[in-house]
Amino acid sequence: MSGIYIHIPFCKQACHYCDFHFSTSLGKKEAMIKALQKELELRKDEFKGETVGTIYFGGGTPSVLNTAEINAIIQTVYDHYNIIENPEITLEANPDDLDSSKIKELADSPINRLSIGIQSFFEADLKLMNRAHNAAEAEDCVREASKYFDNISIDLIYGVPEMSSERWLENIKKALSFNIPHISSYALTVEPKTALKKFIEQGVVPPIDDELAQEHYTILTDTLANAGFDNYEISNFGKPGYYSKNNTAYWQGKKYMGIGPSAHSFDGQRRGWNIANNPKYIKSIKEEVLPMEVEVLSTTDNYNEYVMTGLRTIWGVSLNRIKTEFGEGYHDYILQQAEKHIQEKLLFLEGDTLLVSKKGKFLSDGIASDLFLINLEQ
Repeated sequence: MSGIYIHIPFCKQACHYCDFHFSTSLGKKEAMIKALQKELELRKDEFKGETVGTIYFGGGTPSVLNTAEINAIIQTVYDHYNIIENPEITLEANPDDLDSSKIKELADSPINRLSIGIQSFFEADLKLMNRAHNAAEAEDCVREASKYFDNISIDLIYGVPEMSSERWLENIKKALSFNIPHISSYALTVEPKTALKKFIEQGVVPPIDDELAQEHYTILTDTLANAGFDNYEISNFGKPGYYSKNNTAYWQGKKYMGIGPSAHSFDGQRRGWNIANNPKYIKSIKEEVLPMEVEVLSTTDNYNEYVMTGLRTIWGVSLNRIKTEFGEGYHDYILQQAEKHIQEKLLFLEGDTLLVSKKGKFLSDGIASDLFLINLEQ
């Protein structure tokens, strides 16, 4: 079963930490929607024989679209693809877009899962990040959305400069008070060419404190575990039955199609990515030319990708799968490289599965990179 990701490249304003592709000008919104629908039509044969189980609107800020525009895109998917009976259809949304009337409209649409970009319930954090919403809107939208949607996820960011561990815990407790079933939480990172990087360099904002971020992560995992959430992926926490089906498919290596500027696709052997330029994307699609670069993945690329995604999840890395899909050399290599991390209790073996320990979770990307293999082909 495959998934379709639809990138909506518009935002009302730029968050200081964000390096995703978007535009704050909505002037080309109508042309963009037509282009997204056209790309869906042009690429329908890529999913011949496939069933689509998830449709995910990401961005950018998909909630800047009105409900009629969202419905039109979803209808295009249904017109050209084989969709399962009850697909998971997720809309990423910002609190300032989710007033009561918009939430009711979305509840009457095919959207059945909301992913709300709260980031923090505190005004100081929201101002530092340059979010478009305020603390009151953050609470109001989750409270209102909970009346109409059962399947809600919210995003929270930790490791924010000058965010104490006490304030971070209050953020988590506030989220839990709404009885939502899923939380995605990420450490604030400083990306090149962002306003946040510039402010830190100028001394306007204190630098990121990695030790504080690690402390925040421990508070997060302990608090959510006690509240009945499974930490099924390093940054994702869901109650049983509420894991993100869309994201789980990515981590398990299933096929997905990325529609829209900068969107990525994966068919099991090749990875593709669309041009990250709105006018050029629209022009190319009008001419019925896919503005996409494609990379054929080598055996080593696929091995490294499986190790990276597997170690981030509760499903881990299967050594039998390594041997079967990649060969004996890869199997022996990963065991050799993993040994020091097993000794340090950052990794452990459960049967034939290699997993990250609680102690190793915050360091999982670094651990995975130690297990990567460079330029070895069978």
